[in-house]
Amino acid sequence: MKTIIIFLMACLFCTLTFAQEQPVKIVFDITSSDANVQEAAVKHVKMMATAYPDSMFELVMYSGAYDMVVANTSLVFEQMTALATIKNVDLVVCQASLNRHKIIAADIISGVRAVPDGILEIIEKQNSGWGYIKEAN
Repeated sequence: MKTIIIFLMACLFCTLTFAQEQPVKIVFDITSSDANVQEAAVKHVKMMATAYPDSMFELVMYSGAYDMVVANTSLVFEQMTALATIKNVDLVVCQASLNRHKIIAADIISGVRAVPDGILEIIEKQNSGWGYIKEAN
């Protein structure tokens, strides 16, 4: 009887452990031009992507955060370049923000893709069941 109880407890423990390891999908929203906020956002996405390699993460940049992806002026260039190589991370910038600041595709860090509208991208992700994190100061 003691062996059966221990076996059942072990099964319950394994079930709870695996339940906590379910892959997730999270979209991170950043609009800030503040270097500290940008660094924190990149750090958060990298930490999550590394800790949960079976999960998916997307960083959507628009408004004041558009400059995160501009190769010549990005305050987080090295971090963004490294983040772009992580397979479960998608870096997305709002094309409308780029247009407003006259940024062309050749100026963008490799591995970043542009979408027509950053806000619409976030809404579409949420409608598809993605979690949402706002990066702000």
